[in-house]
Amino acid sequence: MATLEIKDLHVEIDGKEILKGLNLTINTNEVHAIMGPNGTGKSTLASAIMGHPKYEVTQGEVLIDGENVLDMEVDERAKAGLFLAMQYPSEIPGVTNADFLRSAINARREEGDEISLMKFIRELDKTMDFLEMPEEMSQRYLNEGFSGGEKKRNEILQMMMIKPTFGILDEIDSGLDIDALKVVSKGINQMRGEGFGCLMITHYQRLLNYITPDHVHVMMQGKVVKSGGAELAQRLEAEGYEWIKQELGIENTDAVTEEA
Repeated sequence: MATLEIKDLHVEIDGKEILKGLNLTINTNEVHAIMGPNGTGKSTLASAIMGHPKYEVTQGEVLIDGENVLDMEVDERAKAGLFLAMQYPSEIPGVTNADFLRSAINARREEGDEISLMKFIRELDKTMDFLEMPEEMSQRYLNEGFSGGEKKRNEILQMMMIKPTFGILDEIDSGLDIDALKVVSKGINQMRGEGFGCLMITHYQRLLNYITPDHVHVMMQGKVVKSGGAELAQRLEAEGYEWIKQELGIENTDAVTEEA
């Protein structure tokens, strides 16, 4: 079992503090969901963990089995087992899906232990078929001209092929119709197991209708303020966030603007 531990994390954007001492522990074989009102720092958390240069960590640690990934470059964090499915995936003209995936897989392997071309093609074809993706998507340039749903499926394809230790999914359900949501959820559920832990950032219960989380956390004002099981998400869907604010004595404040 591996552990991703976020300890007393403080993050600023342009001198404005967004995360204010966030604590969270995720183990492999667990799926965690983070919910919260707009502007509470959910996407900031994902970007800061992966090392986005706009986000300055002023205090705290992000540890994988005791090793602080904040001391690593972005590519080193990926090699250490972190994967971010972005809310708005970038388009990369001139690089095919297949070439990108094979390079990403080999980047996590030792020199001389690269995946063979035939094995890669077999795994890619099998995974694309599982995600109901047409074969020709493997030869299209990465995300170029993809619909929103195609981009989100492609993020799950990458995660399933790369096989990270921890997946961070930033609003992977946004913009998906019900059919695409079912396919994306099927891919995430397929990853569940002893070698994989997942942190899903979402606004909506509908994703959690297909992926039952082991833990649900509510973020407000840059911190996790309440945690529970799947029933917590169901109550949030029914009642909103006001009851948590009243229960914890949290005053309404202007939301900070999150940037991807």
